[in-house]
Amino acid sequence: MLRFVLALLPCLFMIGTSPVSAVDRPIVAAASSLIGALDEIGRAFARDTGEQFRISFGSSGNLSRQIIQGAPFELFLSADQRYAKALGDRGLTDGGSVVYAVGRLVLFVPEGSPLRADPTLEDLSSALNNGRLKRLAMANPEHAPYGRAAREVLEHGRLWQQLQGTIIYGENVAQAAQFTVSGDVDAGIIPYSIAREPAMAGKGIYVLLPDSLHSPLHHHMVLLNNAGMVSRSLYTYLRQSVAQEIFRKFGFSTPTYSQ
Repeated sequence: MLRFVLALLPCLFMIGTSPVSAVDRPIVAAASSLIGALDEIGRAFARDTGEQFRISFGSSGNLSRQIIQGAPFELFLSADQRYAKALGDRGLTDGGSVVYAVGRLVLFVPEGSPLRADPTLEDLSSALNNGRLKRLAMANPEHAPYGRAAREVLEHGRLWQQLQGTIIYGENVAQAAQFTVSGDVDAGIIPYSIAREPAMAGKGIYVLLPDSLHSPLHHHMVLLNNAGMVSRSLYTYLRQSVAQEIFRKFGFSTPTYSQ
C-alpha cells in the first residue's frame, strides 16, 4: 500500500519541479483519473513549449466546488461535462467546455482475491450471494463521475441495492484504487487509466466493463476567467497530437476533431 502511494507522489509533484518560481506557474484542477496521463503530458508540454504548470488532483465535483469558492485554478479538466457546464452557468469560465478524452471503467480484482475479473458481473453477483465478496471499492458517486458511472453499472446488473453496506467509497478514483489494492478489498471499479498505471502492475488483474452499461465518460475541459497565457497554451496543447497520443496510451479514446 505504501509503495503504491509513494509511486503516485511523483505524478502529483513532478510537473511542479522547476527552477522557475512556483508562483509563476498556473494551477490546473484535474480529475484524479488523469494522474498518469498528465504527468507525461506535463513533461512533453515543458519540452515542447518551455512552460510548466502545477496540478491539483481530486474528484470533479470537489474541484468544481473549490472553484466556486474562489480557488485560484486557471484550467479545469473535468471527468464529465456536468461540472464544467455548471461553472459556465455561474459565469466562471471563459467560453464553453470541450471534450479532450473519453474514459472507460474496469473491474479490478487484486491479487489474492477470491473473485474473478468477469465483465458480465455474474461472478460478482455469485460472490455476493455465497459470501466471497466482503468489500467493493469505488469512487463516491455524489461527486466523482467515475463513481456515478460505477453505480450505473451496478444498477444495470441489479446489484446496487444488494451491495449497500459492502461498498467502500474513495473521495476520488485515486483513493478508490488505493483501497482496491490495500489487501482489505475484494475488487474495485476504477478507471481504465488508473488500472494501466505502472504503480498498479502486478497488483491484480482487470477487465474492461462494457461502456453500454453506463453514461459516456466524456472528459470536458474549460478555461476559467483568470486563465493566463500558459493555461491557454496548455488548453490548445491538450487537443493536439502529442497529448492525444498520451491519453490513448493510458486507455482513453480521443475526440475526432481535427488536430
